[in-house]
This record gives sequence, structure tokens and C-alpha cells, in this order.
Amino acid sequence: MKTLNFDAFRLIQLSLFLFMPFVAQWSMGNFISASGVSLWALLAPVGAVLFIGSREALAWFFAYLFLTALSGTFDYYLADSLIPAQLKVPTQTTVIFFALNFAAVSTIVFLLLRYSAIEKHNAQMRLEDAHRQLQIEQDRSERLLLNILPGPIAERLKNSNLTIADGFDDVSVMFVDIVNFTRIAEGLSPQQVFSMLNKIFSSFDELAEKFGLEKIKTIGDAYMVAGGLNDERSDYSEALVDMALEMRVLLQRDFKVNQMHLEVRIGIGIGTGPVVAGVVGKKKFIYDLWGDTVNIASRITSEGVPVMVQVDESTYRRLQERFDFHDPQTIYLKGKSNMVVYRVIGRKPV
Repeated sequence: MKTLNFDAFRLIQLSLFLFMPFVAQWSMGNFISASGVSLWALLAPVGAVLFIGSREALAWFFAYLFLTALSGTFDYYLADSLIPAQLKVPTQTTVIFFALNFAAVSTIVFLLLRYSAIEKHNAQMRLEDAHRQLQIEQDRSERLLLNILPGPIAERLKNSNLTIADGFDDVSVMFVDIVNFTRIAEGLSPQQVFSMLNKIFSSFDELAEKFGLEKIKTIGDAYMVAGGLNDERSDYSEALVDMALEMRVLLQRDFKVNQMHLEVRIGIGIGTGPVVAGVVGKKKFIYDLWGDTVNIASRITSEGVPVMVQVDESTYRRLQERFDFHDPQTIYLKGKSNMVVYRVIGRKPV
């Protein structure tokens, strides 16, 4: 159409489908002599269902019923008396065209309904595929969010826009620092440096998951993990020391992690006490911890003896029945003056 008015074109076509079969029937006589040609008008309401909508198609169907009733009334009272004998169609011809008209209209109606069913099925399949893709993307987003935040915090962040900040009375915090990392990285390519850190920290992530602890973040060549932020286990201080001891062994003996056989030494410091935990920022946010306990663990790590697992006095008092310790040592912590720390030897024999 020149006007590109599809609505008008559709109305004209459906009107022709509706009225022309009845006009043809009236010109030939009655239902019988016209071989039921008015049956073709049924395509108008069927087409309206497919191309306009089921609700709008009701008017077309009622119009079809009205014209059919009008033709029946006309045939009942007038048709036979108005048709000259020479124009009457032979019975055999009438039967043939009856069969052809019913077969053709029934086939078209069937094909249209079959096409509609196929399209409905295809649309449903596309919808299900889109739902699957959406579910995959949602699961991927969930995994990414859980890689950044603890599970309960991620749920709270999704369900609320409020600031997330919690106070914990008792948490054990551990820092792990690769000693002299700058010197170790000298002569290595950026890819080798990244590969080394990625393997080491990925193995630490697996250990944190194994012991039911919460990785907080990495800061350059330092790794931070905490226990007591979730309900996975109540002996989180003990689990943190077990993880620290296993970290130490891992880097000394597992050359799948330490492929370059570098003498990687780590400083490990653990502090126990109250902390504040929360999500910082609106974009590129992180879950972090603050408080004196965090500062103590960090200072013990940086000021302590490499390769040793060192804990503060609170952690020592909690674990002295289950672990052997060296004699207490007094070290100077920046901003804290002198502090007593305890170096872990290992678990007590059972």
C-alpha cells in the first residue's frame, strides 16, 4: 500500500473475506445452489483472531453469524421463487462444490490454527530460552557478588539500600604478608608476578573456604582473612591458626602453587577482639573491617618474625590448651608501644 497504513489494509481485507462470499451466494441463489460458498466468510473472524486479537475478533464473528442468519432467512422465504429454472445448478455440481468448499475452508482454517499453534510453541521456546539465559546471567552475577562479599552481606545489599555496618564483639583477624616481595619479583615479567600471586592467593582462598573462614581482601602482596563474622563455626580462632600453619606448609612443599621454587616467606599475625565490619562505597565497593583488633593483627604481621605464626595475648589465652607456643616475646608495634606476642609451634599431641 502506498500509504503504508497496515490497519486500514487489514480492515479492507477482512471485510472482503466477510462480505464477498455472501454476495456470491446471494447472486447464485441459496445455500444449496451456491454450494455453501458463504462458508469462506468464516475466514474473516478466524483471520481477526490471528491478526487483530481474540477480543476484537468477537465483532467479526457476530457479523458472520448475522449474515449467515440473514442468508438463511432469505433462502427460507424468497430464494426458490426468485431463481429461474434455467439458472438452477444441477445436484451433482452442487455436491461437488459443497465438498470442495468445505474441504478448502476446513484446510485453510486448520493450517491457520496449526500455524498459530506452531508460532505459540516457538514463542514459548524463545521465552524459555530467554529465561534460561537470564537465569545464567543471574547466577553469574550472584557468583560475582559472592566473590566480593560474604553471602549474608550480599543478600542484605540486594534487598536494601541502607548502609551496612555491623559491630562484632569477638572476631579473630589474620594478615598474611609475603616478605620481601619486591625483591622476589625483581627480574620477573609482569605475567610471572601476576601468575605467582594468583596461584598463592587462590590456594589461600581454598583454605579459607575449607576452614569456614571469611576472606576479606588482598592488599598488594598481603592477604586478610577473618573468623567470627559468620555462623559456620564457633572455634574460629583455632581454625585461623590451623589455616596459618597449613599456609606455611603449602608454600614450602607444594610446587604446583610455588612453581618457580622461590623462597617465599610469609609473615602471619593474628589478633582477636571487637571489630566494625561494613560495606564501603557505592561503586566498586568492598567489605572491610576496622578497629584496634585489625590494627594489632596488621602490626604483628609487619613487625614480627617471618615464617612464624604470631598471635596476640587474647588469641593465646583462648588457644593455649590446644596449641604449643614458644615463650612470649615483646615486640614494638608502631602506635602501640611494646606488646607481648606468642609464636605458634603447632597443635598439642592428642
